[in-house]
Amino acid sequence: MGRKGSGDLQLRTEDSMPSTSDQSSEEGESTSQLHVLAVDDSIIDRKVIEKLLKNSCYRVTTVDSGRRALDFLGLGDDHNAVNDLQVNMIITDYCMPGMSGYDLLKRVKESSKLKEIPVVVMSSENVPSRKRRCLDEGAEEFIMKPVQVSDVKRLRDYMARVHEEGRYCRDGSLN
Repeated sequence: MGRKGSGDLQLRTEDSMPSTSDQSSEEGESTSQLHVLAVDDSIIDRKVIEKLLKNSCYRVTTVDSGRRALDFLGLGDDHNAVNDLQVNMIITDYCMPGMSGYDLLKRVKESSKLKEIPVVVMSSENVPSRKRRCLDEGAEEFIMKPVQVSDVKRLRDYMARVHEEGRYCRDGSLN
């Protein structure tokens, strides 16, 4: 934890730092778990999504903005990834300050390195044009908040099919 005061020290808070959870089994399956990057400006929604995904045996990293997601993925201003973890899916809120989930989706799909990562957009507002816009831009799914166990099951089933078919590798490349 940083301290207040002069100099270059910054406060590190739960809201500003990526939070990664690893739900490992006794057999050490954490390396084979699918890794989801969850992006939402609401700490409550991030915690709900994280809990639902962890209960479905995903490794989860949460960030509070589209810009922090880009930094985590290596698409930020300095183009250096914050981590060396591979991301298998991104789930993002649509409406966030600074950079919307739609803008994040566009940046991911424009990246030759990351475009094959499935992106799921979620929203608390049922706006058909918003949903169509995201799906047309390449979102895998558009789900309504609050996220339900059934939504996570559907995503898990989709990811299992994608990995079985070998269409998507852990490093984001096609087989």
